[in-house]
Amino acid sequence: MHPHNFGAGPSILPRQVFEEASKALIDFNGSGLSILEIGHRTKTFQSVMDETRALVKELMQLDANHEVLFLHGGASTQFFQVPMNLLPPAATAAYTDTGIWAAKAIKEAGLFGKVNTACSSKSTGYNHLPKELELKNDPVYLHLTTNNTIYGTQWQDLSVFYNTGLPLVADMSSDILSRKMDYNKYDLIYAGAQKNIGAAGVNLVVLKKGILGKTGRELPSMLDYRNHIEAGSMLNTPPVFSIFVCLLTLRWLKAQGGVEAMEKINGQKASLFYETLDALPVFKGTVAKEDRSKMNAVFVLENPKAETEFLELCEKEGMFGVKGHRTTGGFRVSMYNALPMESVQAITAVMRYFAQTKL
Repeated sequence: MHPHNFGAGPSILPRQVFEEASKALIDFNGSGLSILEIGHRTKTFQSVMDETRALVKELMQLDANHEVLFLHGGASTQFFQVPMNLLPPAATAAYTDTGIWAAKAIKEAGLFGKVNTACSSKSTGYNHLPKELELKNDPVYLHLTTNNTIYGTQWQDLSVFYNTGLPLVADMSSDILSRKMDYNKYDLIYAGAQKNIGAAGVNLVVLKKGILGKTGRELPSMLDYRNHIEAGSMLNTPPVFSIFVCLLTLRWLKAQGGVEAMEKINGQKASLFYETLDALPVFKGTVAKEDRSKMNAVFVLENPKAETEFLELCEKEGMFGVKGHRTTGGFRVSMYNALPMESVQAITAVMRYFAQTKL
């Protein structure tokens, strides 16, 4: 039985990436050395870093003002590294509160300056995205989370942010490179790799150099973006293997037709899933339809007592990662770039079968 991986992260990667990465573990590019042991200061690895950064710029269609970094610590480190670098102690930053990760970012920002919560859907369990922004005290930047992995919401219309005229900072960990957008409108973007970019262990940061150095704050060397830019993401030993897997995944993405092609197939996968969900009364979506994520579909059973039965059926049919996040319960089906349409067809077939048994 072919397994279907709906995990929210670390998540599915293209089979081709696994195969190429496994060969490099034994012999990287005919060097006789494993990718795990080549020096990061060598020409061999420098070519990996250069191509990976170039592919990010190409796929995101970035202008010359944007720098591309690969850093340690995941998106969670960016929750404090962003305000440390951008928020002066007496200034205010505006944050959208649309889920657990956004709330964590707000908490960390409060250590470095003042935070204005521009909008929040916390009171309704983050089941929708609030469309009205309340911006107070001349914020120096506006932070948003484009896709909320746990709750299954995604900003479909980003113009509400573009119209503010504020510098934009975005956590795009779970939907980066999944749809077309003008990435140049953002002053800083960060994304954990382990969903659409590559393997866990590295974090992508895209930023405009001109926003840095304005806080008047002394920064630890490793937390100052300027040092990472100057060192080409090699201020210290980078996560070599994780960056190499990013390279392979980005090559695969380009070969599929790039972000535009991904957006099309992702739309088809999401349409099939949500049409099936809405057609089966035994299941129920948990978020406002207009805010549904194309990456993470979150849903429950009308009869919660049957949850275990449905999960056991999924496991029997080779479906992995369907159980919802521990804070929300229910189910979650993640449909990242590398998830084939066949997997969505498979789980919707299981859902229809389960529904028939409950009639």
